[in-house]
Amino acid sequence: MPAPKKALRRSLTVTSAALTALAVLSPAALAAPSPSSSPSATPPASMSDVGGARLGKPGTQVDLAGGAPVLPKDVTARSWIVADAESGDVLAAHNAHWKLAPASTLKMLFADTLLPKWPKTAKRKVEFSDLAGMGAGSSLVGVKEEETYTVHDLWLGVFLRSGNDAVHVLSAMNDGVEKTVEDMNAHAEELQAGDTHVVSPDGYDMPGQVSSAYDLTLFARSGLQKKDFREYASTVSAEFPGETKKDKKGKTSRESFEIQNTNRLLSGDSDVEVYPGIAGVKNGNTTNAGSTFTGVAEQGGKVLLVTVMNPAKDEHNEVYKETARLFDWGFKATGKVQPVGQLVGPKSAGNPSPEASGEAGGAGKGAGTEPVAGAQATGGGGGVGIAAGITAGVLVLLAGGAFLVNRKWPLPDLVRRRPRP
Repeated sequence: MPAPKKALRRSLTVTSAALTALAVLSPAALAAPSPSSSPSATPPASMSDVGGARLGKPGTQVDLAGGAPVLPKDVTARSWIVADAESGDVLAAHNAHWKLAPASTLKMLFADTLLPKWPKTAKRKVEFSDLAGMGAGSSLVGVKEEETYTVHDLWLGVFLRSGNDAVHVLSAMNDGVEKTVEDMNAHAEELQAGDTHVVSPDGYDMPGQVSSAYDLTLFARSGLQKKDFREYASTVSAEFPGETKKDKKGKTSRESFEIQNTNRLLSGDSDVEVYPGIAGVKNGNTTNAGSTFTGVAEQGGKVLLVTVMNPAKDEHNEVYKETARLFDWGFKATGKVQPVGQLVGPKSAGNPSPEASGEAGGAGKGAGTEPVAGAQATGGGGGVGIAAGITAGVLVLLAGGAFLVNRKWPLPDLVRRRPRP
């Protein structure tokens, strides 16, 4: 997918309050068919029981108490989950542990694994070998060989444009794709995401590459503990460095072009409104996976995570429409349903690492500013960022970003949004 041509300057996230409407122009990232066959049309009779026995059963799992709203009838996804991001309670699920192709939602695990490794200011001059091995039809942000990018630039490319080229450059910085895949699989094991097997770090369709709605929700929950992850996942529009050019007099210059987030609940589209309270996370689309999406939103002090995998209904932006319906149900159902399972914490939950704060570089060097969901990243001149009809304000919850042993797992600094227009 070609990057937009509009030239602007490189970006920083804006923590501003008054923001105006913007529609994202680019569709979700597509990948070419893989040589693997399509998964079965029906879920296994028995799946993983991580998080509770009911989550391992096929079909819809929900316990409606008195006064609880019924689930929306027009949700056609093969697998989905609605969970409380703080307590970890799974409010409802459908084939939660079904192993399916994840598409670019797998980039959440990629980011959660690699984000702490370098400060934002670290730079990489791209070598030709960095971009080798990308699948045909990969989504691209527009990284060019022999150009220099900061880590901040590359992460914007990963989150906003789902750029496989940016993923491969960051993987090269991590001693290569093979090492990155090993790291991602090890991190998935640490997060108790046993349905996941990584073959390609960018989520491109590959034989044997699978995840589940449950695991993708774990990745989002873990990633959202990190300040930089929250910043990138909530950025609607940014600027990405273009090619260095030389004029007739031999003078070189390098402009930038605009990139926009393909998460339609964050940015809006002709048939999808910005979801109130949305603060990320990641979308994807490939031949084997269909459309996939994990989102996080906050309303009335409640923070929910919803993952939707491969809606059967073939309509434009259907994955976002079904996610919005499940968010609507979840916020109405909170406190009126009995949990059917739990999002488990990582194996080392009792011993959070220094990286639990989520700042890039581990000790905070080059760490991001407090994220504002939906903020447009702008150049160094200051001013008000453009986003999708959002009034921003920081929601500070308890206990920072550390994993808590008692299952209370706050997401600090998520952003409240005004109701839909």
